[in-house]
Amino acid sequence: MDRRSKAAGGSAGLWGNGGAGGAGGTGTAGINGGAGGAGGNGGLLSGAGGAGAHGGAGIAGGPGLAGGAGGDGGAGGKGGLWMGQGGAGGQGGDGGAGGVGTTGLTGSIGGQGSTGGNGGARGDSGVGGTNGSGGRGGDGGIGGTGGTGGAGTTTMAGGTGGNGGDGGNGGANGVGDITGIPVAGSDGVGGDGGFGGDGGDGGTTGGVGASGGAGGNGGAGDGGTAGTGSPGTPGTPNAGTSGGDGGTGGAGGSGGGPT
Repeated sequence: MDRRSKAAGGSAGLWGNGGAGGAGGTGTAGINGGAGGAGGNGGLLSGAGGAGAHGGAGIAGGPGLAGGAGGDGGAGGKGGLWMGQGGAGGQGGDGGAGGVGTTGLTGSIGGQGSTGGNGGARGDSGVGGTNGSGGRGGDGGIGGTGGTGGAGTTTMAGGTGGNGGDGGNGGANGVGDITGIPVAGSDGVGGDGGFGGDGGDGGTTGGVGASGGAGGNGGAGDGGTAGTGSPGTPGTPNAGTSGGDGGTGGAGGSGGGPT
């Protein structure tokens, strides 16, 4: 479901510049942002095309739900036939963050971040003029951040962080239950980054006697930092375990304390 997209800017007559498109509406929770309006065309002879508008941002989803996608940027208006410069395309709206995972026997997976909107196309320049360059294409929106995994309960692992949208970062992991029980739950795994995004970090510490969470893998970006193993409880046979593995490109975590 999208919020209403905004209207295009008005076109000019012979020499005037086209109007800018209206900005796309912002989505509500879990709903996509509206697309930006297209820029109006320049005047027939030498008017510049209007700029496309920024797409509306998607809003974070509810618990365990994906955020809304960002709206697409509006296209730039066409320049006039003689020396008219094309308008710039609008920027795509940012994707909404995924919702935080809910808590259960194991932490629920956080909602996945939505991808940002596409940048609007640049407007065509006038064909007759030497200085009628085309407008710049709009930038794509930033991918949404993955949701945070839910907290684990005793002996259960925390939830896995949600995956980032393209260009977004993976979500933080859910924290394992921290109690005095040697077999307390471990931290969840950090979410994977989208293409070009960083992986989410593993847990700082696991529960007592549990390992830190592994870092998420980066998608053509950096891997997440590995979690640190929790210190062992002296005199407890199974206390103290290793840190989680680093994500691709991430550093390994430090081990747990002595038994």
